[in-house]
Amino acid sequence: MEFIFPLFFILVFGIIIYTFYKGIKEWNYNNQQPVLSVDAKIVSKRNHTSRNISNDNIHHNHTSTTYYITFEVESGDRMEFHVSAKEYGILAEGDIGKLTFQGTRYHKFERKVW
Repeated sequence: MEFIFPLFFILVFGIIIYTFYKGIKEWNYNNQQPVLSVDAKIVSKRNHTSRNISNDNIHHNHTSTTYYITFEVESGDRMEFHVSAKEYGILAEGDIGKLTFQGTRYHKFERKVW
C-alpha cells in the first residue's frame, strides 16, 4: 500500500510532462510551416462549453467556451481551427473568402464581399 502514492505521483507527473511536451511539439511544428492563404468556405461552426465547480465554502462556478470553425478548401479538404469569440461571432456558415493559416494555427479569414 505504501508504494501506491509514489506510483500515483509518478503517473500524474508523467501526464503533465507529456502534455507539456505535446504542446511544445505542436508549437514548434506550426512555426516551421509556411503561412498559407487559400480560398475557402465556412462549412460549420461549433463551440464547447466547460464548467468548473469549486467545492469550497464559497462555491465558485466558472464556465469557459471554446470556439471552432470548419473550413473547406478548393480541393475538398476540411480543416477545423480554434478561433476567438469575436471571429466566431462575425463569421457565418456559407461565408466564402481567403483563409490564412500556419500548420494548425489559425491566422485570419477575409470574407469576400460581392
